[in-house]
Amino acid sequence: MKEKIYETFSPEETFELGATIGRAVKAGEVYTLTGELGVGKTVFTQGIAAGLDITEPVSSPTFTIVQVYGEGRLPFYHFDVYRIGDVEEMDEIGYEDYFYGDGLCMIEWGNLIEEILPAERCEVIIEKDLEQGLDYRRITVRDYRV
Repeated sequence: MKEKIYETFSPEETFELGATIGRAVKAGEVYTLTGELGVGKTVFTQGIAAGLDITEPVSSPTFTIVQVYGEGRLPFYHFDVYRIGDVEEMDEIGYEDYFYGDGLCMIEWGNLIEEILPAERCEVIIEKDLEQGLDYRRITVRDYRV
């Protein structure tokens, strides 16, 4: 596993970090995204989408579980599994088609479905530290890909 830690000091910097990563991702990659509510997961994901050349508005798919964006350089499958009661619900939406498909999967709250996640993935953890300021974020990227 490789680990890299980034610090951002504004939502704009968090967005830009996401965009930088979005420009570098490849088809078939899976990213998980964790952090408490209001930490900036959606802003980071909007940056990822921008890096994929997606221009339509991106919001958290809290009530739909998965939102598919097909207009960018890769399909973008944005999951929010916060409300998943049981992993079997993921079977109902055909998660394997997305996880092992030809696009990029971004799974918010991926830690809640750990048992079905691919071993080769990147994990993004966003944390606040109010001592560093209201907009400070520590963003850890752990790469479990071989």
